[in-house]
Amino acid sequence: MDWETVTTIVVLAFGLVGLLANLAPPDVVFLGTAVLLAACGVITVSEAFRGFANPGVLTVGALFVVAAGLRETGVLSYLGRRLLGTVRSERRALLRLALAVLPASAFVNNTPVVSLTVPMVLEWCRRWHISPSRLLLPVSYFAILGGICTLIGTSTNLIVDGLMRRAGDSHQLPQAVLGEMERGMGLFEITWVGVPLALLGTIYLLTIGVRLLPRRKELMEQLGEQRREYLVEMLVEPHCHLVGSTVEEAGLRHLPGLFLIEIEREGKIIAPVSPDETIRAGDRLVFTGIVSTIVDLEKIPGLTPAADSSYVVTPQAQRGRRLCEVVVSPTSPLVGLTIREANFRALYNAAVVAVHRSGERIRAKIGDIVLRPGDTLLLQVGAGFSRAHRNNPDFYLVSDVAGSRPFRYDRTAHALAVFALMVIAMTTGLLPPVLAAFLAAGAMVALRCISLTDARYSVDWQMLVAVAAALGVAAALEQSHLAHRAATAVVSVTSQLGPRVTLAALYALTVVATELITNTAAAALMFPIYVHAALELGVDVKPFLIALAVAASASFASPVGYQTNMIVYGPGGYKFRDFLIVGLPLNVLLWLAAVVLIPMIWPF
Repeated sequence: MDWETVTTIVVLAFGLVGLLANLAPPDVVFLGTAVLLAACGVITVSEAFRGFANPGVLTVGALFVVAAGLRETGVLSYLGRRLLGTVRSERRALLRLALAVLPASAFVNNTPVVSLTVPMVLEWCRRWHISPSRLLLPVSYFAILGGICTLIGTSTNLIVDGLMRRAGDSHQLPQAVLGEMERGMGLFEITWVGVPLALLGTIYLLTIGVRLLPRRKELMEQLGEQRREYLVEMLVEPHCHLVGSTVEEAGLRHLPGLFLIEIEREGKIIAPVSPDETIRAGDRLVFTGIVSTIVDLEKIPGLTPAADSSYVVTPQAQRGRRLCEVVVSPTSPLVGLTIREANFRALYNAAVVAVHRSGERIRAKIGDIVLRPGDTLLLQVGAGFSRAHRNNPDFYLVSDVAGSRPFRYDRTAHALAVFALMVIAMTTGLLPPVLAAFLAAGAMVALRCISLTDARYSVDWQMLVAVAAALGVAAALEQSHLAHRAATAVVSVTSQLGPRVTLAALYALTVVATELITNTAAAALMFPIYVHAALELGVDVKPFLIALAVAASASFASPVGYQTNMIVYGPGGYKFRDFLIVGLPLNVLLWLAAVVLIPMIWPF
């Protein structure tokens, strides 16, 4: 064993310990490992950092901007409501995600599918106070399982297909074998094994896997908010889409942390409110609840704050407004005045949305509430309000409410068109995925679906650094010939035991390689070994290459092997061991099933 191999083993062992023990963030561990391997001379500097120019990494970065554009225009919020609706159960949410992500990933590259699903899941988790760690890892796994169902579902299948079609250039193959390989894989050829494996994996995730998923309480706290209970009145405008719907149909019955106290209609009070009560234009809806759900109410077109009836904001001006919390100070001129008398519009260019009074349930109408020192007011304000009034003695505290900016509904059609064109370009191969993603990201900014500043902030740079550095680590495994030597040893040991044993051993080794050096690198590295094994055993090469395509995609026990795992790694608050606990049994299950099914469908 030469020094490059020994050095690679030692450095990788330190990196693995760092990940398992959570000694540093993943991006620091991967970047440090790649730099150390370059410093030791195992790989060159360019190989250590080539991941930062990798088309896959760049594609993911651009897709963050695309997803942010869809989020800012309300598309993801709408899709999330349609996909998850008022579901509160984790298992039912997982089932719905499986029904959506699995088929989508079979025909659309699974990286954009996961990139766009993550924000929807995070929003649902925030709404129902569920830890994202309970859902995001299965989303990645569903995407991987869906990807193995068709030729275009994942880059792994396309790489194996491309290597098959070019096999005559680099391998001395019998004519019969060469002819079969040059035909490649059909669009739905791998479907015969991909669908059964995807169903098996889904059943595991919905039964056993869900019990193994971590519950990160700290993430629930990050997604949550202070449990201040506000009194809020909202006016139903004539153009509001809730008009004509019942309270149940409008989704106002089961809003988390929010309760519809009464409806004021033409001077009459309707209380308690029946779920079958029809909402009409001009209704005043009186709620009591927490900030995050009030933010959701604010984003419903045609539902406006009713506390200050003179405060009118055009749709264009509405886009620049947000919610802000202020605490009334004892010296404030507001003390002793009702909200109606306070005339917020003239004093602060703001409108009162809701009121909170600590330790007291306010029952009066908002406009009639007499303000006291210490009252917390939720205001609808312009972009510069916090900066202008941060030191204003009228208030103890001025604090913006995160995520309270209204959606750019006037840009929704533009965002949907951009996204549809991107998917078409990617699916049909009209443009390379990286080019399609960057064009879509640029179009989102150019069409004002998202501002340039927000586009910059939407990119998860920590995740991108981790993925790019991991590719540098993968280069070290290739350069040191560590994976190739292990594969050759496996073939020499198992070749006397029959093709099924060799197939099982190569599949297992490919899975290990995938977890360490990514799916595409593992597929390219193992391809000649699979071909060599089939020729040495004198059997058909097709079952071996189908097994290679499946095994190289089966990255469940490590965040490194597949980009979708890295996408959910940070938002889910996962640790390296979480992938081992949940993903390793899934790897073993699919390994056993594939070794049984593949020779049955493609006999040796």
